[in-house]
Amino acid sequence: MTKPAVAVTGLGMITPVGNDTESTWAGVNAGVSPARRVPELRDCVVDFACTVDGIDLDAAVGGRTAFRMGRYVKFALLAAREAVADAGLDPATWDGTRVAVVVGTSSGGSASLTEQAVALDRRGPEATSPTGILLTIPNMPAAEIAIKMRATGPSMAPCTACSSGVTALSVARDLLATGQCDIAVAGATESIVFPVAMTGLARSGAAATAGPDDDPALLCRPFATDRRGLVMGEGAAIMVLERETDARARGAVPRALLAGTGATTDAHHPTSPHPSGAVAQRAVEAALRDAGWSAYEVDHVNAHGTSTPLNDATEAALISRVYPHRPPVTAPKGVLGHCMGAAGAIEAGLTVLTLQHGVVPPIANLDAPSVEFDIDCVTKQPRLLDRIDRAVSHSFGFGGHNAVVALERA
Repeated sequence: MTKPAVAVTGLGMITPVGNDTESTWAGVNAGVSPARRVPELRDCVVDFACTVDGIDLDAAVGGRTAFRMGRYVKFALLAAREAVADAGLDPATWDGTRVAVVVGTSSGGSASLTEQAVALDRRGPEATSPTGILLTIPNMPAAEIAIKMRATGPSMAPCTACSSGVTALSVARDLLATGQCDIAVAGATESIVFPVAMTGLARSGAAATAGPDDDPALLCRPFATDRRGLVMGEGAAIMVLERETDARARGAVPRALLAGTGATTDAHHPTSPHPSGAVAQRAVEAALRDAGWSAYEVDHVNAHGTSTPLNDATEAALISRVYPHRPPVTAPKGVLGHCMGAAGAIEAGLTVLTLQHGVVPPIANLDAPSVEFDIDCVTKQPRLLDRIDRAVSHSFGFGGHNAVVALERA
């Protein structure tokens, strides 16, 4: 089946460096991490993270229903509102039967589940919330967006750990290609900065640790020789996707085109990537094949780049094999932290902005990549290029879930 061209007509974001797309783009290009010590984590081995600040989420959501929404749901709803407005669409007038919502997450409302469990244990059933289940289940971002936007087409909540966002975009693209919808509101969200999750990451060995004199903002340094683990982040990114012909027919100006996707599974280990990178490479090659591109046509790579020793080594080797012409590489987690299930959607959104502006953001805290990595990392300041036509964004998740999206300048 020949898939129709799919346009990104709207983009919404909420991240640790900005509460909308414009401020997030500016923050990522500034190249400075907002990671800080978080009071709620003061008794944890890892007591710092990149958090969404400077916004009253309940006031921003508005209405009388915010009480039933977890933090991760509020993130998704706010990003979706921005994306739909950016696309020039109005849920009050669109045909909701032709609108799909696909929003992934990795942990859902795990923080709320933990709070409810503590309340039950300490004070009994009457201390738990009647809306407790709504605060925890991972389909609620998609459900609440559908409710608020009168979208009665397909609604889905994919979970492929750190690649959930790209998986959501891929699913949405397939819904458009098969005629199951005309508009897809798609992306991912995550709120995972709470003691149980942070302790688990520390115990797994994936998280960076800090002494009392360490500055958390300097700890995430993807592809650096002295990288020492990931720093947690949170947030959401949502895109509006439409068939390009439909978008242009209504006068929309696409931000970019979603040209291809690819997915594989390492089937190797719950947390560690396969050291050969061969299966992840097949996901990259599948996305390129789906887009109809040669690897040499790729002008930019938005890397998964977690700042963990094995992931970065594996991905750097993959990049040098697949793209021998050394396109410029960025890794937004140096600034944003690892936003887990939302990371792939946020980084795909940043890739869209790179295509639009011709600017590759720098990797925070990196002077130069480790000497054994033959890749062209953008460091210290944004790099302005004459033209960026094609770019890819990698997402490699826990459980070996690999997902890659190929994006093209509109």
